[in-house]
Amino acid sequence: MLAKPIDVVAWFTKDGTPRPVRFRITNEEERETVVKVDRILHVDREKLAGNHMLVYRCQGTINGVERVYELKYELMTCKWILFKI
Repeated sequence: MLAKPIDVVAWFTKDGTPRPVRFRITNEEERETVVKVDRILHVDREKLAGNHMLVYRCQGTINGVERVYELKYELMTCKWILFKI
């Protein structure tokens, strides 16, 4: 688990649901990497510590390796979190 805040480019459906396109993550050496979301495998809603969130299980290439990861979108604050890699 990472639970690291990230910058995300997303588009929104007509009903206001965000769909992530790509995100930027900063590693320990302060180097930024942009990761394209190749596929959204599953979307769930959850309530964590009273905060409603959308959980996106996605697939994409990170540093040349195909990975499955989880992005969380906090509905009240509109913040994105890279939760698991």
